Amino acid sequence: MRLITLLILLASPATAQRKTGNPLEHLPSNIEILTHFGERADISPDNRRIAFMNKSFGDAFVFDLQTRIIRCLTCNVPGAAFLRVMHLMTGDYILIGPDHFEDIHISRTRDNQLWFLGKEPGSKPVKMNMKMSEGMAISKKSMKVAYSVLPPQDPSLGKEASRMEVAEVSVSGGQTKLINRKVVHQSKDANCRLEAQDFYDNDTKMTFTCYEPKGLGSSMGIDLATGTVTNLSKAPGSYNETEGIFPDGKYTLVEADRQCETLGGKRGSGNIDLWKLRLDGTGKDFTRLTYFNDYEGGKASNPVVATDGRFMAFQYARTTDPAGVGYGILIYWFTPKH
Repeated sequence: MRLITLLILLASPATAQRKTGNPLEHLPSNIEILTHFGERADISPDNRRIAFMNKSFGDAFVFDLQTRIIRCLTCNVPGAAFLRVMHLMTGDYILIGPDHFEDIHISRTRDNQLWFLGKEPGSKPVKMNMKMSEGMAISKKSMKVAYSVLPPQDPSLGKEASRMEVAEVSVSGGQTKLINRKVVHQSKDANCRLEAQDFYDNDTKMTFTCYEPKGLGSSMGIDLATGTVTNLSKAPGSYNETEGIFPDGKYTLVEADRQCETLGGKRGSGNIDLWKLRLDGTGKDFTRLTYFNDYEGGKASNPVVATDGRFMAFQYARTTDPAGVGYGILIYWFTPKH
């Protein structure tokens, strides 16, 4: 009987146990807390500032990494209900969100739209008259952008279809709009719901996420010249959401649930941590960077990488919260701070 029990134990995969406590109190030396509030960080092209949201359907702020001063970008907008703030290469900003909050579902889907915000203090957001889904890819080298459109924004699409478009932001004569719009990829059903993420290889390629049934997902890449699509994560049955690109164009960051293989827990966007994936199409070079999900209820999410590759910014979050919700911005230093 003892022999049988031993053989069963040896044949079973080893399962670690999540820890109690707060992961913020057990950070490695290369991770620094910047703020104790905020979510969805975005690093300026010159790596001097980090823009972020104070909360979902809230105001946009910017953190100066040299002076440590935090400035509100949209507090001059009554009832601001933005979801994202991102830098253009000019230093101006793109805001994403509805013009007012109606309810979480409608305001995040049907009413989600683009806004332009000038970098000059006191500037007010201007609608770009373009509705789109979730976030967008913004080039660090040009005015090129990419985004996804779903049926809530364009009812002419099939019930479960989605498409990705590439365009350019034009700022001229006091008007800001998208020009040279082009559809680069489409999905006809819910087996792959599209979300654009990051350009790489001099804006000739782009990463995106293919959201799959049962709360799973794959990290994908597309060659914008040929339209060739590659599954980069190659890990069916798991969650892999592409977030952030390294400046060499050889690696991307991924919100992944791979640690559930040893820690247990439900697979999907709840139990995630940050991983580094090589963009060689094999899915084999996949390295875990953060260990927030080793703690009960903890996760790290929404990372972005500096254009010099020295650090990434990300957020602390809880497994039970909706995607994007965060409780503070942190920096992960890939190279020594000084």
